[in-house]
Amino acid sequence: MGTYQPDPPSSEQRSPAADLPEPLFLFHRIRALEEELQAARALARRQAEERQVLEAGLAQLREANEHLVLATVDAQYEREDAQAVNRRQNEFLAMLAHELRNPLSPLAMAASLLERDPAAAPQQLKLARVIGRQVDHMARLLDDLLDAARISSGKITLSVEPLLLADVLRHAVETVQPRIAERGQALDLELPSGAVAVEGDKVRLAQVFTNLLGNASKYTGDGGRLRLAAQAGDGGIVVTVEDNGTGIAPEVLPYIFDLFTQGPRSLARSEGGLGVGLNVVRNLVGMHGGTVEAHSDGPGRGSRFTVRLPRSSRMPAAPEPAGRLARSARRRILIVEDNADACATMTDILAAEGHEVTCAADGRTGLALALDQPWDVIVCDVGLPGLDGLALMRSLRARQEGARPYAVALTGYGQPDDEARGLAAGFDRYLVKPVGASALLAVVAEAPVSA
Repeated sequence: MGTYQPDPPSSEQRSPAADLPEPLFLFHRIRALEEELQAARALARRQAEERQVLEAGLAQLREANEHLVLATVDAQYEREDAQAVNRRQNEFLAMLAHELRNPLSPLAMAASLLERDPAAAPQQLKLARVIGRQVDHMARLLDDLLDAARISSGKITLSVEPLLLADVLRHAVETVQPRIAERGQALDLELPSGAVAVEGDKVRLAQVFTNLLGNASKYTGDGGRLRLAAQAGDGGIVVTVEDNGTGIAPEVLPYIFDLFTQGPRSLARSEGGLGVGLNVVRNLVGMHGGTVEAHSDGPGRGSRFTVRLPRSSRMPAAPEPAGRLARSARRRILIVEDNADACATMTDILAAEGHEVTCAADGRTGLALALDQPWDVIVCDVGLPGLDGLALMRSLRARQEGARPYAVALTGYGQPDDEARGLAAGFDRYLVKPVGASALLAVVAEAPVSA
């Protein structure tokens, strides 16, 4: 019998090339290997190219990351530099104001002394009033300069309450009226009928209209005419300040509220300025939710400033009736002040009212005197040699025994945080130079009298 043998499985079947003669088979096999090698090389080239692209992209990412890190570091340095510059600027302005206010204080006191002298000749009284007005003008310029810096750094806050618009405007007129009268100018005042209230900070709103009226007077010739008018409606309050003065050039008008912007001035022009008052006006009005606009038909044709403010639905509380002020009782007063002229004029003013006054010219001497004897009032400068006024007051409050003297800071440092530090150190009142005789005597009159 024959043996059955199945066909081999398909996987074991020979390929067609295997049926070829051996040389030809090898040739085909070599060709196949070469094609596979070429494909492998092409794949390797593509992979190498892709790797190069990836490496280039990675290098760009590394470079971009390095730039980002450097930019972040630079931005941090720039921010720190800007903060340092802003801090130095505020410190410089505070020191500048202090140094400029110091000489103004004895001038204001001297003018007050002349005005209070019953034997003063009419010419002396006239000169005293001129000195007083110019001191006030210098003080307002300093305030505008410092306010512009405070506003730009966000350091001004408002104490908002309902105010009678007429009271705010009358206060502004009273402040500027001496200057208007000095130049023989006329002021027309038109107030709304009835009680009209506005929400605002009474000091800052009065400053707005004082600056606008002062600006109008400044750029209006002697004998010129000014007009302050207010109208109230349901939509708000509109206050206009007009003059028939030099006007504003068209090219200046769009920038009139920018900091340090002024119109052209001739060399013969006696009125100048810092170019900050209107910038302060715009910012303060904006902080009250209002707007201010300027209009002029051109040089020599006057100008008009229009302030729009929201009207308040609330009315201010009625003020308490003021009692009659009697001459203050005799007090023992210690003055600590390194400016000899300021110390002398304050001594003369206080002594003329019957007070007993002693002076110290530096902080350490002042502290020794304050601790050595009982005093009703201590009037102390802050910027003192040896020991500053804040350190003096802190030391005094920590070491004093018995009755507590009424302490008044009288200084050229006038920023809000300066006042806060002064009150925290132990001062009862904080006055910013220049201070006139009436203000000084009024503060002294507040002090309790020792038994």
